[in-house]
Amino acid sequence: MSRRGGKLPRVKSVSSRKTRIISVLDIGTTKVTCLIARLKPKGESEILPNRTHEIEVIGIGHQRSRGIKSGVVVDLEAAEKSIRFCVDAAERQAGLTIESLIVSLTAGRLKSLRGRGELGVDGGEVQASDLKRVLGLAARAPIEPGRVVLHSIPFDVSLDGESGLENPQGMVGRRLGADMHVLSAEETPLRNLEAAINRAHLVVEAFVATPFASGLSTLVDDEADMGSACIDMGGGATTIAIFQNGRFVYADSVALGGHHITMDLARGLSIRPEHAERLKVMHGSAMSELMADSETIEVAPLGEEGFEAPVNVARSLVARIIRPRVEETFELIRDRLAASGLGHVIGKRVVLTGGASQLAGLGDAARSIMQRNVRLGRPVGVAGLSAANKSPAFATAVGLLIYPQIAPSEHFAESGAASFAFDEGTTLGRFGSWVRKSF
Repeated sequence: MSRRGGKLPRVKSVSSRKTRIISVLDIGTTKVTCLIARLKPKGESEILPNRTHEIEVIGIGHQRSRGIKSGVVVDLEAAEKSIRFCVDAAERQAGLTIESLIVSLTAGRLKSLRGRGELGVDGGEVQASDLKRVLGLAARAPIEPGRVVLHSIPFDVSLDGESGLENPQGMVGRRLGADMHVLSAEETPLRNLEAAINRAHLVVEAFVATPFASGLSTLVDDEADMGSACIDMGGGATTIAIFQNGRFVYADSVALGGHHITMDLARGLSIRPEHAERLKVMHGSAMSELMADSETIEVAPLGEEGFEAPVNVARSLVARIIRPRVEETFELIRDRLAASGLGHVIGKRVVLTGGASQLAGLGDAARSIMQRNVRLGRPVGVAGLSAANKSPAFATAVGLLIYPQIAPSEHFAESGAASFAFDEGTTLGRFGSWVRKSF
């Protein structure tokens, strides 16, 4: 059953010495993908950070997405059927039955907040309990009513003003501080998505923000450490993730994606949306200046099947219809990156991924509009996927498989009396903190 007003489910940490089966569900506007994988312990990788396990995909399911728009459930029954059929296909290939899934989340107007915590260090030496408490304080960023915390990731720890500490335990100082990236989402679309999954007799093990998952699967060590932006172009939305010092520090989204380009073509050429999608994939380009007017494509006009003769359309016209929407999307992304205040962090490094990123000429358009270096990002470090399934369209699904390996790095605020009783900003909290340390 769906939870109401409670905490979100959190994924269990993966033992570094045990093999585990993980199942994930990526629910998008155009497709639903289910992956079932076996995670086997492995040695540390210098190229792929925080990968404690090898990932071998043993089951794959695809289904056309129905009842979902921009990650929001608009028809519960249709969404349930898409999820059920998709999971069934993956289960048959893997030869096993699953009960719970890690699920991607694009909807809910993702919003990044910065939390800050600071406390005095008793005895002058930082203990594990001090670090846990200051991270708990930093995680208590103010969340608006009707929203829930999706991720809570520490991105800086300081001691007496010296920042950038990896592990301050055992160090000597007076004031311990921590900064936290808290990502929240609106609760209503999240609960409706959970309801659709529950109706398919499945349980949500955890929700993971789509931009976070895509960044985990496509960024390599140097990019995540030096600072990069991962832009995931889906069917109904484009999400933005910024990574710094190997950590996820910011997320945003714009409500434009590949489906909007498809509908522009359908309206502009008076053709069916399914024909427009095929036209976009097979002949579309974001670079209209490269197309000659003499190059034409045969398309079926809108009307009763078989009653209208096909017409020839210049490829340059197709590109001219596509280009304005591409420009609008990347101009919005450019503005969101500037508004984040982290433009200096990512420098010129941008990774473009997601199904809609495969449109011909899109990378060149992105470079021209954003004035940054852009590369196409494909999921890396995963076995068991065919060449077709290693495309940018599967970046989020693969990132969901990686997430359990780094989930233990998240720190969530204690709730209710527990957090208040040990808050050193209050008299009762200072007394409670003294009691806990003393006894």
